[in-house]
Amino acid sequence: MLVDTVLCDARISTNKGLLEAGIAIDEDRIVRVAKRTNLPKGSKQLNLKGNLALPGFIDSHVHLRDQQLAYREDFASGTSAAAIGGVTTVIDMPNNSPVTMSVATLRERMQLAESRIFVNVAFNSAFPEQLYEIHRIAKTGAAGFKLYLNQQIGGIDINDDNVILKAFNEVRRAKAPIAVHAEDKSVIERTQRKLVEQGRDDVCAFLQVHSPEAEEKATKRALELSTKSGAQLHVCHVSSQFAMRAILKAKRLGCNVTCEVTPHHLLLTSEDLRKYGKPAIEIPPLRKRDDVAYLWRQLQQGLVDTIASDHAPHSLSEKQTESIWDAKSGIVGLETMLPLLLAQVNKGLLTIQQLVRLASRKPAEIYHLEDRGNLTQGSFADITVVDLKKEYQIDASKFHSKAKFSPFDGWKGKGMPVKTLANGRLIMDEGEIVARLGTGRVIRSRVD
Repeated sequence: MLVDTVLCDARISTNKGLLEAGIAIDEDRIVRVAKRTNLPKGSKQLNLKGNLALPGFIDSHVHLRDQQLAYREDFASGTSAAAIGGVTTVIDMPNNSPVTMSVATLRERMQLAESRIFVNVAFNSAFPEQLYEIHRIAKTGAAGFKLYLNQQIGGIDINDDNVILKAFNEVRRAKAPIAVHAEDKSVIERTQRKLVEQGRDDVCAFLQVHSPEAEEKATKRALELSTKSGAQLHVCHVSSQFAMRAILKAKRLGCNVTCEVTPHHLLLTSEDLRKYGKPAIEIPPLRKRDDVAYLWRQLQQGLVDTIASDHAPHSLSEKQTESIWDAKSGIVGLETMLPLLLAQVNKGLLTIQQLVRLASRKPAEIYHLEDRGNLTQGSFADITVVDLKKEYQIDASKFHSKAKFSPFDGWKGKGMPVKTLANGRLIMDEGEIVARLGTGRVIRSRVD
């Protein structure tokens, strides 16, 4: 038997731990994981030199922009950044221009992406104006649906719980997940009006507007609607201990809910926001040390489900505005997420098994990405190769993303992705893109 590619001399992450073995790949699938003597011959052979071969990392919260926002990021630059960062699959959020919220806008976005991506891309949709269209959007291939409770994005009135409940019921019938940005719009707007009237225009005022209370209130609201409908809920970028406590309570009561944290909410605090200023503006914002410590404890105990970057690129001029109220929110993270997390592995704060669960297996499970998130026979050959000993210093000026700034600029650490394979194709090798544009695939969900 002759296969396309054989990866040899690897330490492979499996459900039972690390295995010293190799991987045989034919076309886009893994056909065997075995010791070298038991592997078939390959047309190509890659010696991984004892490095870790992990299930391809899945970043389930990414804003790829493109279309009318291509000046911030486009499919090529965003997926190039993903490959450099060891990410084999991203899930794109729908707050685009035009907003992804119909069969037509979803189909257009998928068609545009097909020839412009280096790694796999799946797409979330916002809720459409007509609820009957939810099933059609899911059947077109949407990975899930995104609900923003902090601002009106999409077609349903976010102030009307009855309408949201009907929408949740439709998504449950479509067997798709609902991702939610949990901040309360009324609390945010009321507090901001008050502070603007007082002439406030500072970081402390921004933190007061995007308060833990606003996050907790919206989280509890989403959990209640999820419980009533039975819909699968995924709470994005949890930042405060109060929101996390509400989620953990709902889990104990049997709610079908999962949650996500980001590297910036794990590694930065509100003190860093005061230090870096507007380029570090993010919603939910960076929180206090107590919140960060609480998130870490839940993560280490296995109660956090996923880690995602919430990669949200903007132009520098959109961040460095005169007023803090005009600064666009978002931190870029596709190229920094895995190195930052590998540094935590080297510090003993995370294990490789925990990292694989958080960034590969569980995202694949939540978003129903069939045959991804594992290195087993029959799975897609999405593989992230990691050198745990390789040292780095983050240089935002060299990002492949169009947004070349980061609060992590200058950070040093140890542990780097050195190869990225998607669907059996080598995309990144030692920090360079080696595949042609269009090698990545658009992933469409399957709905009965």
